[in-house]
Amino acid sequence: MTSYGQFCPVAKAMEILDERWTLLVVREMLAGSRHFNELRRGVPRMSPALLSKRLRTLERAGLVRRERGRGKVGYALTDAGRDLEGVVGALGVWSLRWIGELGEEDLDPHLLFWDMRRTIPVEAWPRTRTVLAFHLTDLPPGAAAWWLVVAGDEVDVCDHDPGFDVTVDVETSLRTLVELWRADTTWERALGSGAVRLTGPSDARRAVPGWLGRMRLADLAGA
Repeated sequence: MTSYGQFCPVAKAMEILDERWTLLVVREMLAGSRHFNELRRGVPRMSPALLSKRLRTLERAGLVRRERGRGKVGYALTDAGRDLEGVVGALGVWSLRWIGELGEEDLDPHLLFWDMRRTIPVEAWPRTRTVLAFHLTDLPPGAAAWWLVVAGDEVDVCDHDPGFDVTVDVETSLRTLVELWRADTTWERALGSGAVRLTGPSDARRAVPGWLGRMRLADLAGA
């Protein structure tokens, strides 16, 4: 870690946190990721080597501890690491309120569906297996098809056909789906403009917005 040479508490904190990806790794752990592959899914454009390096840095700084159970290595936030939850939340809320339109490079279906998988309100879904099939119209054919499968409290995301009956087909762009997840737009506006097209039984179509919900930071931001 490089020192700023200042006694300022903000400067001392940033000596640990301002390296690229570091705070996003903390964000993933606050969201529940505990194992290396889970962390990679939350930061899909971060190389495995760099992720390992950042985890070691966080360990040395006392924010993360390494755990071993059932022959598998995991990572957990210490009290100091968990105490960053308010910082991460405040940064996210500030971003939603003040940072403008997303660039094309910001749109990542892997991160979007990973975030959906761990935070959608499963209690709003039917208790029987329910499948949403997404066709993302602004992606090439090999990356455009995604499936969200909810059975009880279990949520799976597939980028290949899982072979189950589809409850509702959702046709939209990745950009629109990201904007809905971030609450940058509303389902009423997206459906009314034709930016989202739903195909399936009418009761299921009406339920889709509540099934998917939105990112937790949007609620904190009052969006």
